[in-house]
Amino acid sequence: MLAETICSAVSAAGLGIAAVTAYRKRFLTATRIAAYSLVPIGLVLTGVVEWIAGIAFKPSVWLGFGVLGLSWLLFMTTRAIERRSGTTRAERKAARAAGRNEAVAPGASAPSLGAGVGAGPAATAAKPKKKQEAAAPGDDFSDIEAILKKHGI
Repeated sequence: MLAETICSAVSAAGLGIAAVTAYRKRFLTATRIAAYSLVPIGLVLTGVVEWIAGIAFKPSVWLGFGVLGLSWLLFMTTRAIERRSGTTRAERKAARAAGRNEAVAPGASAPSLGAGVGAGPAATAAKPKKKQEAAAPGDDFSDIEAILKKHGI
């Protein structure tokens, strides 16, 4: 009831200001002021003001907004943690599936990081011979060890 009275008073005041503005021969501005001043009374007549007042004064509605805010906060927290780890849930799932299905050859002399079988002799000729001679069967992780030593791990 109070909200409707306030909206009606605001509309009446706005229409009064529009009349004074029109009296001063500023018809475009007066029309714009009249349009703005009719909005509150229009909201009262459509029932929007009563609906908003009903929402604003119910504790259950505010509890609902709190639950929605908490859910949004949890969602954003998990998204931030995923971004920091650098992987998404789909990538982790694919990695787990690949880890279960692939077997590692125990006697592999070097990791297969090259271009593959179809690369031909051009790929082997591009490699330095020192690297090939230095790679021994027990020396598979020398690059990794060098990186870890460099960082003091």
